[in-house]
Amino acid sequence: MKKEESTAIAQKLQTIPNGTLVVKRCGAGETGTTLFGEQFRAVTTGKGYVEAYEPFPGIAVSFNLFLASEARFRHHASDSVLEIYYCHSGRVGWNMQSGIAVYLGIGDVTAHSMTCCADSAMMFPLGYSEGISISVDLKQLSSICPEVLKDTGAEADRLRERFCSGKPSAIPSCSDLEHIFAPLFSAPISVRSSLLKLKVLEILIYLSNMKPEQKELTQYFSRQTELIKEIHQQLTEHLDQRFTIAELSKQYLINTSTLKEIFKAVYGQPIATYMKEFRVRQAMKLLRETDATIADIAARVGYQTQGKFSSAFHAIAKMSPREYRKVQGIASSDSFSKTL
Repeated sequence: MKKEESTAIAQKLQTIPNGTLVVKRCGAGETGTTLFGEQFRAVTTGKGYVEAYEPFPGIAVSFNLFLASEARFRHHASDSVLEIYYCHSGRVGWNMQSGIAVYLGIGDVTAHSMTCCADSAMMFPLGYSEGISISVDLKQLSSICPEVLKDTGAEADRLRERFCSGKPSAIPSCSDLEHIFAPLFSAPISVRSSLLKLKVLEILIYLSNMKPEQKELTQYFSRQTELIKEIHQQLTEHLDQRFTIAELSKQYLINTSTLKEIFKAVYGQPIATYMKEFRVRQAMKLLRETDATIADIAARVGYQTQGKFSSAFHAIAKMSPREYRKVQGIASSDSFSKTL
């Protein structure tokens, strides 16, 4: 959980009301067969901002910022439109039409037909995400820079057969994908439209030349990932209690190895690592916002002794709880009691 990333996104979205998803079209078509057509609808539990471009006819690209736990989308379904999504920060889970859930970490990509996500939900397990979405109308692809694409293998039929004829593909991060997408987040706004034309061609060439045996991310059933979210809710709402993997496995009727595997896929860390960091982050919040004693805070976030709590806190914050509170400029009841 990178707090600085979520803070930066919160600052960018501070003028957007909760429950609102703002879509700004920067030359993107108002209608058509790509993602941002007349049928496009979206709702979110938090807030979001989408900036859409149309670098070529039949291709829409959007820069997406979300500060939310979930966003739901509904749009036209088509097996001839290829959807590509790149996760730049945070994590993204996508419950597709087929009951398949795809989870992406930083640098991961999913590619699928617009039918797969016509009525779908995107989950943001860390509460935020930034990414890029690309919609490609394969029927129009042959008319887009044909001379550039002619000898690259980026053919509409090949892309349709590889990515639009079945379940979604989930491609793990690699240097090639980073080379394609990373410059789009650092380039000046003034050159964004021109750069998009180059990057769209690059990703189409990359996907067209992927080997069938190339390793992909594991996909899960949506019902499995929803179960993991219930487990996560129980763990994070009862920090003063400790639950073993065996206890959770028995309670939720899920195999222990499956529980650990899917939890890591959804939240990006092993369950023990994630919960240790989550407890410390909550302790930081309590240290900033209350005058509770360190011993009391330790108990609230699930540590039986102040010593174990201080050790865990220092491993993540690189300072003791008392030092952290002092840096925040908050007087604690620990120090107040010593003056009496």
